[in-house]
Amino acid sequence: MNGFKLAATVCIVAAIAVNSTWAQKRTAALRSVIFAVLNDGKSVEPIGFVGPKGKITTAIDGASDRKVLSAFHKNYFAKGKAYPLIFGGKSGGTVTVVSSDPRGECVNYLGTVTTKTTRTPLKGNIMGLATNAKAVKPGSGVRRLPTPAERTEVEALVRAEFHKNGVQETATGNLRSHNLTALDVDSDANAELVGSYWVDLSPTDRGLLFFIAQRGTDGKYEFGHSEYRKVAQSETMSEDIKDVDSGVYHERLLDIFDVDGDGVAEVFSYIMSFESAGFNVYKRKTTGWALHFEGSNYHCGY
Repeated sequence: MNGFKLAATVCIVAAIAVNSTWAQKRTAALRSVIFAVLNDGKSVEPIGFVGPKGKITTAIDGASDRKVLSAFHKNYFAKGKAYPLIFGGKSGGTVTVVSSDPRGECVNYLGTVTTKTTRTPLKGNIMGLATNAKAVKPGSGVRRLPTPAERTEVEALVRAEFHKNGVQETATGNLRSHNLTALDVDSDANAELVGSYWVDLSPTDRGLLFFIAQRGTDGKYEFGHSEYRKVAQSETMSEDIKDVDSGVYHERLLDIFDVDGDGVAEVFSYIMSFESAGFNVYKRKTTGWALHFEGSNYHCGY
């Protein structure tokens, strides 16, 4: 092979290698990601990447390497980039990126957005999901307040669950809730109920309960998952129990989305704390709901 042909061959090989590397980076940039839509629909925070068979892996958080953050912001938080808003397990609007700053202090993990919804406006405890992941099967779209009968039935379960965890009956006489939401995870016209309740154990102690309830074979509601925790004022970073009452440390519903395409949507929840956010994803099993993904995103020091 003469020098000219050899040089040409090297150039072609190099070009193929460059194109292959670019294609790999482009493919990586197009990974499916799912976001929590927070702050009254004004910001999004990545829960994680969605892979084959619905496996979720951590994306970024405030402690990620600067290069990782910059790449993520460029690919997913580019100004004008739009994602479907997921509400009740199906698209119900659009979330559009306004700005982001991978170098910003205490904001390098999020994107500022505008949210347009055809459903209930996002506000306070009414949050949602956004994703570029394609749903194999459309969700039910059901997300509503419980009926009076549903609320009465499930709150009897809530009181019983508090009692089981040693909470006095006098305390459960004043149940408080951040939300109780009816959803339909499998489009069978039977509503699942997801709720976040709490009670005063003392002036400075709280009992918190998060649950997913579904109808049993007898047609009555039962808990498929429940999580109780006690929080004392002395355990909070602010040392002010009012922060707990406002939502800190409570596990609250984001929405539902069928990440693995089996026809049953997973339940996504959000736990706010002083320095980070927690995200849980629950998958329905034969006997209840099991943790499918647990993630925590560092924000910044309190």
